[in-house]
Amino acid sequence: MEKGAVIKYDALKAPRTGNWRYLYPEMKKEKCIGCGRCVSFCPEACIELRKEKGSDNKTVKNKARVDYDFCKGCGVCASVCPVRAIIMKKSE
Repeated sequence: MEKGAVIKYDALKAPRTGNWRYLYPEMKKEKCIGCGRCVSFCPEACIELRKEKGSDNKTVKNKARVDYDFCKGCGVCASVCPVRAIIMKKSE
């Protein structure tokens, strides 16, 4: 049985690929439930869940964040979000 390979790279040296996109995902943090579907479906792996304080400044919730340096604007994240917390907008 073959074993998988792990490719190590330095994210700071990686080429920025998101600057040509036509659309970009706008995250509505107040709607995000932190389910992680967008993270698992993103083909570029440029979305992560981060812990953020809630509106009461006490509770900590996971919220999705996009790294726009690598996002290509495909819209997969917006189509899989169960609460429509991600909206695709035109780049300016």
